Amino acid sequence: MRKDRPDKIVISTNRKAWRDYEILKEYEAGLHLKGGEVKSLREGQASLEGCFAKGRGSELYLVNLYIAPYRFTTTDVPDPRRDRKLLMHRVEVRKLLQELQAKRLTLVPLELYFLRGWAKARIALCRGKKEFDQRESIRKKEESREVARSLKRRAR
Repeated sequence: MRKDRPDKIVISTNRKAWRDYEILKEYEAGLHLKGGEVKSLREGQASLEGCFAKGRGSELYLVNLYIAPYRFTTTDVPDPRRDRKLLMHRVEVRKLLQELQAKRLTLVPLELYFLRGWAKARIALCRGKKEFDQRESIRKKEESREVARSLKRRAR
């Protein structure tokens, strides 16, 4: 492995997921992509806004993931919002599908990245937050900022 290339290159993150959902468990999954999509991802042309994972049969798919069409592609341009298969071990997929159905949870992508040249997605098993939960987490964050500010002032 070359030392001049970083191990993990982040393409896109889903910051709204941390606000709107309570993250229970995280997983790493590969993505089934076409050639032009990989080149477009390398240019950072992706958006996780409104994206989620869904089970179909015994497989998981990322729905509504936007990958811009590669500008130099001449043939076979795929739909930018097509469903993309998540590549995971069969046992993990089966367990995730059972949890999704039994506990009424959601699979949300947190991050898209390249790991040693392979396109990966970090997905999380989540439970939706209610509005009062969101307000409570914002209040806690503000309190921790205030504590940090006061400690910084004291150190001067």
